[in-house]
Amino acid sequence: MALARTEQLCFTYPSSAAPALRDVSLCLAPGQVTLVLGPSGSGKSTLLRALAGLVPHFHGGSFSGVVEVGGLDTRRHGPAELTGTVATLFQDPEDQVVFTRVLNEVAFGLENVGVPPAQIERRALAALASVGIEHLADRPVMELSGGELQRVCLAATLALDPQLLLLDEPTSQLDPEAARAVLELARRRGIAVLLTEQRPALPLELCDRVVFLDRGCLEFDGAREDAIGWLGRHHPAFVSAPAPVLQRAAGELVCSVEDVSFAYSDSLYVLQDANLELRRGEIVALVGSNGSGKTTLAKLAAGLLEPGSGRVERRGRATYLSQDPGRYTLRERADEEVGIGVEGDLERARPALAAVGLAGYDARHPRDLSSGERERLALAAVLAPAPDLLVLDEPTRGVDPERKLELGSLLRAADDRATLLVTHDLAFAAAVADRVVSLSPERELVHV
Repeated sequence: MALARTEQLCFTYPSSAAPALRDVSLCLAPGQVTLVLGPSGSGKSTLLRALAGLVPHFHGGSFSGVVEVGGLDTRRHGPAELTGTVATLFQDPEDQVVFTRVLNEVAFGLENVGVPPAQIERRALAALASVGIEHLADRPVMELSGGELQRVCLAATLALDPQLLLLDEPTSQLDPEAARAVLELARRRGIAVLLTEQRPALPLELCDRVVFLDRGCLEFDGAREDAIGWLGRHHPAFVSAPAPVLQRAAGELVCSVEDVSFAYSDSLYVLQDANLELRRGEIVALVGSNGSGKTTLAKLAAGLLEPGSGRVERRGRATYLSQDPGRYTLRERADEEVGIGVEGDLERARPALAAVGLAGYDARHPRDLSSGERERLALAAVLAPAPDLLVLDEPTRGVDPERKLELGSLLRAADDRATLLVTHDLAFAAAVADRVVSLSPERELVHV
């Protein structure tokens, strides 16, 4: 018997002319892990929002068809009534957090569903332990890395013991070991799981079923084994690892990090005695486990942080793409957003939009774009000024495999700058970087 189902589901957002979902029908059974794949903007997140009741109750828009979860029709039962049956980990964990302390954040959902007070702390700590971060219980949320924050939000979701678990890119900021642990944990729960991913290799190993959406339409729905063959014929980038690149000769030194240490508080050193050189014409990938200091080192290289000790030297201009660029949009048009870095020159902004596959999006509001499209918009904004040093923090977050190939080609085509790429996407790093630098848990740089 289906735990949840959609029947001829159609939905259009209030500010959009094109439907986000078109006649989507599917059933979700208890114990089944279903992977939703598709290009950026294909409707994946919208499908999860519909099953959570957020579409249309929160987002508004035009809705037709049927969505039922646990026997409740979402047209008559909103998100509050579905709480306890369905739980969602959103694509942007930064926007999901309410409290400033980790344990309080995980306990908040339990309080909302009426769990007896005597049980709340025990269940919250157990949820943190299940995702391997019980040691962070008393940490301020603002001190967490992106990956640690993603796991906190996952713990808050799992603590509710839902019958249907909706995971929107749950491993986008996790290192490979943590990503596997999270997906295996979700599978072991024995509940219905629906997840989206843009790093499909690992979830394709662990799922039972694959759904592929394109432009809001259901193109494929079948067993994992059948899906792999179908993807290979129709969307090979989703199942084929890109070929590693040949290392190029590096040019003049653009940025030098020498014996740098940094602490966000007196007792919490994130980096100690770090050294790194970035040269014109090369792409350097910075990898490592969650919380190892990658983003901190990237911000130091870009000049966004000042070292506590040591020295950072830069030649020329640096631009920085943050992990969560959607939080920092300032303008109401895409071309104006990109134009910020080039003194409002829209003639320079529009070619940058086209370079990242957003030609024709000039007048679109940044908030109307999908997560992957917002990521590309932010990339256009940091490319437009033609920097000497380009620093990209998780630039493939929300970007589908086919767009990743285009992004790799775009980055490789430029030989007049140094590029520092912070990523957990090891396949992308191998396909793009001239050099890979691993930041170990002990904060040591190891060149590969």
